[in-house]
Amino acid sequence: MTERRLEEVLTSRPLTAVEWGLDRTRELLRRLGDPQRSFRSIHVGGTNGKGSAAAMAAAVLTAGGRRAGLYTSPELREMPDRYRVDGRPLSRDLLTACAERIGPVAEEVGATFFEAATALAFLAFREAEVDWAVAEVGLGGRLDATNVLEPAATMITSVARDHERFLGTDLREIAREKAGILKEGVAAAVGPMPPEAGAVVTERAGRVGAPLRRLGEHGTVEDVAVTLEGTRFTYRSAGRPGGVELSVPLPGVHQAENAGVAILALDALGEPPSAEALRSGLSGLRWRGRYEVLRRYGLTWVLDAGHNPASAAALADTLDRTAPPEPRVLLAAVLADKDWRSMLAPLRERTRAGVLTVAPSAPEARRWDPTAAAAALGEGTEAMPDFDAALARAAELAGQGTVVVAGSCYTVGDVLRRLDPVPDGREAGGSAAG
Repeated sequence: MTERRLEEVLTSRPLTAVEWGLDRTRELLRRLGDPQRSFRSIHVGGTNGKGSAAAMAAAVLTAGGRRAGLYTSPELREMPDRYRVDGRPLSRDLLTACAERIGPVAEEVGATFFEAATALAFLAFREAEVDWAVAEVGLGGRLDATNVLEPAATMITSVARDHERFLGTDLREIAREKAGILKEGVAAAVGPMPPEAGAVVTERAGRVGAPLRRLGEHGTVEDVAVTLEGTRFTYRSAGRPGGVELSVPLPGVHQAENAGVAILALDALGEPPSAEALRSGLSGLRWRGRYEVLRRYGLTWVLDAGHNPASAAALADTLDRTAPPEPRVLLAAVLADKDWRSMLAPLRERTRAGVLTVAPSAPEARRWDPTAAAAALGEGTEAMPDFDAALARAAELAGQGTVVVAGSCYTVGDVLRRLDPVPDGREAGGSAAG
């Protein structure tokens, strides 16, 4: 089942179409029997870190004995990877059967691809009989298709500039869209954010009556230590005054913060997870493409799917802290609507050379011009539009050092398809059954 096939089944409308509003999603779900009401849910928004925090929350729920669904987007490799239960992709058979049910209804209500894909998550989770679903916002929050949920808790991991065509360039405007997921009486866990964004989130929470739980105030991450293998830290709160020592196999100070936001949300559910569930869930998490370190062909590969200046800054900081083997070479492909200058400058400062290319899986309408970017970045940066040639060139330049892969989910996914041909979750007996 390819992404193209799912697109054909779900809707005849373009994959990249964005049309604001919740009415189509609500009507689509109503006709399917409102599957989103068959489980409890956690809704996760933010500019960066929301996918990681969502994956962490779902992993802890599973470790605590709950059957937990996880819906994220976009996928790194295959469309089914958006839909996971207890850490593994749902079966293709189940997804296909659910998609066949949704397709005709989606066409009748004029649903976009993402709206139909979101309905697929909720229908498949109902069929899989999950206890909980953790859903990541696709874009913005207030008018995102996932905002039809009636969650038990929400999270906003961060607010930064991204998707400016849709959300604007003003942090207050962006924060207003993110804060649109806050609900009356529903606890909201929020991570570090600029003061102007934090003021908007606080105002919205007060207006709708959503209790705020702020990282740094209601819970803290302390003694953070970052290595190539992951991140260790201590989480402390009023409910956990002695602190819990934790680790997550995702390198970066920002990943400790994402975990802290996830724990704040989980602790607000009425039945806080045990310390053992926190330890087991976080330490066993497999979440690809987030400063993922692979060793292939005598090289170290660092793959990071961050796709805006804030995430590039986090990648640069993590490179400084983990010091992967020298020489380091940047392999990057960025989408045309992104601020590639702000993204790539700090990464080139930390790499000996750069190879800029085009990700084959990126939508044609969003492909950038790597030649112009290489000229702007200057000496030591070269453009090779052919992706496989660029991959080989980066490996050649790195010798026995490190290739840093960055720029977009498409870039990381295309590299993973070449380094690890077997999709995640299929190595040990196939995907999760419905």
